[in-house]
Amino acid sequence: MGEALQLLPSPAGWVLYFVCAVLIGMSKTGVQNIGTLAVPLFAFLFGAKYSTGIVLILLCIADLIAVIYYRKEFLWSEIKKLLPASLFGLIVGLLLGNYINDKIFKLLIGICIIVGVGIMIWLDRTSQQRQEKLTKNRWYSPFFGFILGFSTMIGNAAGPALSVYMLSKRLDKISFAATSAWFIMILNFTKIPLQVFVWHNLTWSGFYLNLLAIPFILLGGFTGIKIVKILPEREFRLLIIALVVVSAVLLMIL
Repeated sequence: MGEALQLLPSPAGWVLYFVCAVLIGMSKTGVQNIGTLAVPLFAFLFGAKYSTGIVLILLCIADLIAVIYYRKEFLWSEIKKLLPASLFGLIVGLLLGNYINDKIFKLLIGICIIVGVGIMIWLDRTSQQRQEKLTKNRWYSPFFGFILGFSTMIGNAAGPALSVYMLSKRLDKISFAATSAWFIMILNFTKIPLQVFVWHNLTWSGFYLNLLAIPFILLGGFTGIKIVKILPEREFRLLIIALVVVSAVLLMIL
């Protein structure tokens, strides 16, 4: 436990860490992409690559809370379309991560988020008819699946691309949140052995640090559920887009 406390030597670091835990809890229960705001903050606190290991268990804890709450509303049909290519993307990200330094690692996280922002803006300006035609292409789900697997392995940064995919499918906000939570949970738990045996990026000190954040994850999860219930569909969509853009900008300036 002492080593865990040394990971954040300053009071400001602890405050920032717990704020990030609240954001992750909110993202898992419906305010998709607000958790992406935590990606650059975690990279700032722990370093880009090392932060992926520390944050992973935190994300898995939040995932469990989300899927317990959304255990009936998710769409398995959408998950099946994404999963094969996502697993391939995980492996590519895993292999690439062994050959790059922390600076390039952070740049790749930023690129993953910016690509998601660009596609989201393009889709938002495209007619619904063209969107529906696009989403029916055989390559559409595998393309996004690969991006999601790669970006979550490189920096737990799959949120923007996942939001683009789910928004393009015109899911209602509950199906959006539930399907996203289940899909990301599958990827995150798949990443645990990869982080342990290949990147050697999971430590007991990081695990103890994650345990201290559980109350803040629960607080964020409760807050996220309330926000999703209150926000109308249109405002929910606009909030998602705004949060993606903000998270990308933050990553570039921190």
